[in-house]
Amino acid sequence: MTLSQVHVRKEELTNAVVASVDAGELAEGAVRLAVESFSVTANNITYAVVGDGFGYWNFFPPKSDEDGLGIVPMWGHAKVTQSNHEDFAVGERIYGYLPMGSGLDVVPGNVTAASFSDMTDYRQPMSPVYNNYSRLAADPEHDAAREKERMIYGPLFKTGFIIDYFMRSENWFGANQVILTSASSKTAMGLASVAKQNSPQIKRIGLTSAGNVEFVESTGLYDKVLTYEAIGTLAINDCVSVDFAGNADVLKKLHNHFGDTLKYSCLVGATHIEERGAFGGGADLPGPKPALFFAPDHFVAFFKEHGPVDGGTMIAKTWHGFLSAVEGTVDIVTLKGLDAARETYLTMVGGTVDPAKGIVIEP
Repeated sequence: MTLSQVHVRKEELTNAVVASVDAGELAEGAVRLAVESFSVTANNITYAVVGDGFGYWNFFPPKSDEDGLGIVPMWGHAKVTQSNHEDFAVGERIYGYLPMGSGLDVVPGNVTAASFSDMTDYRQPMSPVYNNYSRLAADPEHDAAREKERMIYGPLFKTGFIIDYFMRSENWFGANQVILTSASSKTAMGLASVAKQNSPQIKRIGLTSAGNVEFVESTGLYDKVLTYEAIGTLAINDCVSVDFAGNADVLKKLHNHFGDTLKYSCLVGATHIEERGAFGGGADLPGPKPALFFAPDHFVAFFKEHGPVDGGTMIAKTWHGFLSAVEGTVDIVTLKGLDAARETYLTMVGGTVDPAKGIVIEP
């Protein structure tokens, strides 16, 4: 059996090719999945940008004899096409972490009616959040009419949810406003939505490029929307910043403008790939030292505190509010084939994707 995979050169993220590889024999106890669909978002670009530092390249090692290649992880749906596991039948559908490719073999463990974990040996050092898969037939989050929205928004929204949860647990570090960079990104929109629902006392200020201001304002998720050039006009108040852009110049402007009134500087993503040198840096900036936020670790602690049922209910409540807020603001576009996935990925690496579009790939 032949698999198709998009191989990215890890040291040159704009170098990506579609490769055909041999899938090999299915191992005992394993299940073979055919990838049905996945979304390509700014979140996936972050996986590539910080791949070595956070182990994202380790989830799906490419089947290649050439060194220096990686496969960018995606979130999407897949179907069982072959099974050597008694609990899984051909035709079952799942949702979870998938490679930018046409298929994946998994070794199910911790199997329940609603989920399982991939116990493949090389995946065990990574966060269990990414190794967990939902079995759609018994998945309480699954909505057949909202599968595309779940792929596009789900992981990004949950990151926004857990950032708000963290900030609330710290009483927003005494701040009364939050500054969000890359405000058009879906993760920023998720945080803005959850903060609007759960932390209405915190003013939400979105920063974006001039071309995206109208779109960001149309979402109604922010109290104020400004361009990056207007940072110097912001009123000096106690605030926290959440940087989804990874742009060194923007981060510097925020720290210089707010100084000690910036109570916490949170680094989450790197949508501005050309400026990713700032990611994890900033030791010489005024105010607090920027702190990297790794959502999976926070989710492990969250579910340990609240349990899967109550924790899931808390997320679901704000998820439905978010879907209502963004309904109609993003045009979902479905593209066919891994060549389209490669082109979409490269366009996003270049930072030129229209934020009013959500891209779904059907390999």
